[in-house]
Amino acid sequence: MVAEADRNGVVETLAEERQVTRLGECVFRTGQLDPRVVEEVLGVLGRMAGVYKGLSPLAVRVVATAALRDASNSDDFLDRATEIAGVPVEIISGQEEARLIHLGVESRWPHPEERVLLIDIGGGSAEIIEAVQGQMQTAFSRPLGAVRIQSLIVSQDPPSREDLERLREYIDEKLAVVLRRIPRGGFARAIGTSASASAVVCAVNRIPRTKRDLADRRRATTDEIRKLYAQLSTMNLAARRKLTGIGPRRAEIILPGAAVLLRVLEEFEIPQLAYCAAGVRDGLIRDLALRGVGRERARLDREQRAMVERFARRFGVDLRHARHVAGFSRELFDALAPLHKRPPEEGRLLEAAAYLRDVGHAINDTSHHKHSHYIVSRSDLAGFTAEEREQVAILCRYHRKAVPVARHLEYQTLTPEQRKSVMMLAPLLRVADALDRSRDQRVEGIGCAVKNGTVELLVQSPVDTGLEQWAVEGTGEFFRQAYERALVVTREET
Repeated sequence: MVAEADRNGVVETLAEERQVTRLGECVFRTGQLDPRVVEEVLGVLGRMAGVYKGLSPLAVRVVATAALRDASNSDDFLDRATEIAGVPVEIISGQEEARLIHLGVESRWPHPEERVLLIDIGGGSAEIIEAVQGQMQTAFSRPLGAVRIQSLIVSQDPPSREDLERLREYIDEKLAVVLRRIPRGGFARAIGTSASASAVVCAVNRIPRTKRDLADRRRATTDEIRKLYAQLSTMNLAARRKLTGIGPRRAEIILPGAAVLLRVLEEFEIPQLAYCAAGVRDGLIRDLALRGVGRERARLDREQRAMVERFARRFGVDLRHARHVAGFSRELFDALAPLHKRPPEEGRLLEAAAYLRDVGHAINDTSHHKHSHYIVSRSDLAGFTAEEREQVAILCRYHRKAVPVARHLEYQTLTPEQRKSVMMLAPLLRVADALDRSRDQRVEGIGCAVKNGTVELLVQSPVDTGLEQWAVEGTGEFFRQAYERALVVTREET
């Protein structure tokens, strides 16, 4: 799953694919990964890595769950998978898996005022989670995955009476500790996630697997699931594969998956199960977005910031003002990323330009923006490549006065991609500069949102900011040319 998240955590999925590989099927019987399946999984991972690398994500997280938690020969797989993925592949604990599942469900179907029970049945483990008012209270990861149970317990097809008895005993044994710690009753609902819950809800509601997306938030009563389980218990694999809603591979392990769901619902006295399409992947995306992972690429690092401040100080720049403008430029770059779609590294260049745009005053106040371009373009800025230095210089050139046009010599030398960068970033630098027009740091903070075809900029201040608002409005025409949206500025008293 590849997604774009805004600063409020709203997620838009850009690419998504699912491929069942059954990495743990052999592990749960022998304790080791099957070399043949390892090669299949690595091939799938390589193909998917090709997709997400092409989208240049800010951050990537790749996690492994029960199969690799149990496998005794996981080291070689992890090394190869890490090389293919381009980032370290982590084996996460059952508790972390549960946390991510809960976070994923909350991101798609929040329950801010209710007590709910989440049930996720994977291949090797089942996560059972109690959540109250949107917060995870208690979570258990138990060895109740559908692949694990199928390989350990069910020996015949259709299952024998002995198989069904062992299945019931095994599930009850593994659930005992959960039942001692999570009080029965009082749940607003039970929510099932993962493929087993999807298959059960699809089968009860006669939703074809090709349309399983329609199952999201659909329900199946405990009585309906009990009847389905009784039906599955008498069927062989060929018959199970014919059931609407259950795919050919899911049919191989649907019996233990349905059994676990049924026992959890019965033991916790919950009359129905609702399915949620969210899962670990959604939790990973939400977690990365909330932690702001990857945003550091759009920021000057400590060494770069110290260097540009030293450079600015040499030319008499007001650093209090420069830091304030740099902060606003960072905020604007992040907030408008869905519109400008510039690589995150360009956020560093915008921030550097915010510090250096006024160095030209050291030569002359008149046309100081041109002097700033001259100084920066001909200086040795440690920590920046020659191309990056020129991009910083050109942003300094266009932080005021005329907008970029083809007849400007500085603009003529730029590549088409560099020109696009200037056209999208220079208006942000002008807005950031205008937000401290008085140089008194009157604006304490800003909010920025895209609404109804406009960009709404909210300035937060306890004092009058009329000068700043007037200055921001003066940047509006250049902003509109670049972003094809009007810029509307209002004040919120703090």
